[in-house]
Amino acid sequence: MPELPDIAAYITALEARILGQPLERVRLASVFLLRTADPPLASVEGRTVIALRRIGKRIAIGFEDDLWLVLHLMIAGRLHWKPPNAKLAGRNALLALDFSTGTLTLTEAGSKRRASLYVLRGEQALHDIDPGGVEILSADLAGFRAALTAENRTLKRALTDPRLISGVGNAYSDEILHAAQLSPITLTQKLKPEEWERLFAATLSSLTLWINRLRAEATKSFPEKVTAFRPDFAVHGRFNLPCPRCGEKIQRIRYADNETNYCARCQTGGKVLADRSLSRLLGSDWPRTLDELEALKRR
Repeated sequence: MPELPDIAAYITALEARILGQPLERVRLASVFLLRTADPPLASVEGRTVIALRRIGKRIAIGFEDDLWLVLHLMIAGRLHWKPPNAKLAGRNALLALDFSTGTLTLTEAGSKRRASLYVLRGEQALHDIDPGGVEILSADLAGFRAALTAENRTLKRALTDPRLISGVGNAYSDEILHAAQLSPITLTQKLKPEEWERLFAATLSSLTLWINRLRAEATKSFPEKVTAFRPDFAVHGRFNLPCPRCGEKIQRIRYADNETNYCARCQTGGKVLADRSLSRLLGSDWPRTLDELEALKRR
C-alpha cells in the first residue's frame, strides 16, 4: 500500500502536471470504485484543479467551488500518467481523468477491488474521512507519545493504525523500528523515556529520508514503480538477507496479507519472534533464539 512518502511523491508529480489545469472529462471503468453519489462525479468536469493534498494515505484533488476528488489506492491501486485521451485498456484500469496536458489513470492489480474514489464538497467532508492520526512531520515528542499510548498496543500495530499516526503502514513501520532498534511486539506503555526519544527520532528521520528521495525522483519522471519493497530498505521485504547494521539475517512474521520484517540481533535481543502459522505447526520446537533457528535449519 502506498504510504506517506509514496503519496508525497505522487502529489509532487501531479502538481507539475495538473495544478491549474481544467479537468476535461472523467471516465469511470468500474462502478465499484466510486463510493459517493452526491455531489455527482460529473460535477468536477470542466473545473480547474486548485489544490492537491494528502489525507492519511489518500490523495485529495481540489477543484473550484470547493469540490474534491479523493483517491484511496489501498494495497494494489497505482496511478499512471499517460498521453492525452489514453485508452482505458485491460480489466485493471478503473479510472481516467483527462486533462489537456495528459491523462491520469488508476489501475488496481488482482481481482479484489479495494481502491476507492470519493467526490466531496467542503472542508468538513474532508475532515470526516480523515482517520485523525498525528501528522508526524509537524508533531512533537509529547504528542507522538500521547497518540501511541492512547491504547496499550504493540509498536507495530500502533505505528500502522491510521487513527494514531497518519500515513505509516507496513513497510515504513518496519524501517522505523529497525532504525530505532526496537522490537515490533514491544507494548507502547512499556517503553522507557529514552526509547521514546529514539523511536520519535527514527520515525522523523526515516520518513523524511524517503519523502525527500521519492519527491526528488518524482520531479524527473512520474512515479510509475511505487512499491512496498525497495532495494535500499534496511529490513522490509529483505527476509533472509543480511541486516545492514550487524549482518545477521533478517527475520519475518507473516500474517494475512502482511508481514513484519526485523533483525533479531538489533531489535529483539537475539530472540526469534513466533510466526503465527509456523509456531502452531512446530509447537514447542519453535526456535527461541538465532542459534536454535540455525540448528533447526540444519536438521
